[in-house]
Amino acid sequence: MSRNYKFYNPEGVYFVSFAVVVWLDVFTRNEYKDILLENLAHCQQNKGMEIYAWCIMSNHMHLIFKSTQGLKPEVLLGDFKPEICIRKSITH
Repeated sequence: MSRNYKFYNPEGVYFVSFAVVVWLDVFTRNEYKDILLENLAHCQQNKGMEIYAWCIMSNHMHLIFKSTQGLKPEVLLGDFKPEICIRKSITH
């Protein structure tokens, strides 16, 4: 199965999941959950991500979203995920 998301309708609503490498339980710590939530808020406010639902589990996340400012969904997610890695590296 491909690891890349396939978005056939740039204006559609999509469900995606992100898993932590080796399914480590990192989201049991509030500081890591806060990083996710801050980045979701950044994408909402600055990149046109319309969020319908999200769920943070101990080792993965579910997200239902739509891109509203003409940015392709895969680009929007591509901007979201590295930001999490960069922030985690800087803070720890």
